[in-house]
Formats: sequence, structure tokens, C-alpha cells
Amino acid sequence: MPLQSLLSSSIITLSLISIITISSSMAEADSSVPKSVSAAVHIVYTERPQHEDLEIYHLRTLSSVLGSEDAAKGALLYTYKHAACGFSAKLTPEQVEDLSKQPGVLQVVESRTVKLHDSPEK
Repeated sequence: MPLQSLLSSSIITLSLISIITISSSMAEADSSVPKSVSAAVHIVYTERPQHEDLEIYHLRTLSSVLGSEDAAKGALLYTYKHAACGFSAKLTPEQVEDLSKQPGVLQVVESRTVKLHDSPEK
């Protein structure tokens, strides 16, 4: 019985290692951003579509620049649905320029962290 338990846990461990390895390989193989070009996270503000799901609209808009829906899905980080209409994606400078020219795209800005309030140093 202990040998069977040891074999089972070894198989489970090997399976998990294989899944992790495959996942990291897929992440490295993301074709939406060329390896030689630095990509940064950008916020893309868009018009709100009248008769189309926001995420589908955003993927279609991004696909028109990145060349495929798979590349768009790899680059899309978040879809904004409430206070603003848009999405965040990892984009190269050339992709930002091309995306800015797409119909329905209002503005593309690089994402950055801003501190609203600093406490005085003591």
C-alpha cells in the first residue's frame, strides 16, 4: 500500500511539473510582441459600441493591429466596462501608433502608477 501511494504522488507531481512547464513555454511564445521590441502596458479608451459586447469589440479592435485574435487575447490584460470604456494591453510603440488610428479608438496612454498622497517623512 505505501508503494502505491508513493507512485500516485509521484505521478501527480510529474503532471503538475509538466503543466507548469507547458504554461511558462506558452507565455514565452506570445507572438503579439516581438522579442526585440520593448512593450509596455497601455490604456486604450474607445467609444462604447451600441450593439456589440465590449470584450468582443475590444478584441476585434486589437486584432486589427496585432494580426490575429489569438495575438489580441495574449496582449489584452483588462476590459474597462463601467466608468470608462476601453481596455489595457501590452503594446509596442508601433502598435500604439497603429491602434491610435483605428476607428472608435479615442486615446491610447501608457499606464503608470501615481501616488495621490504622500505622508510627510519623520
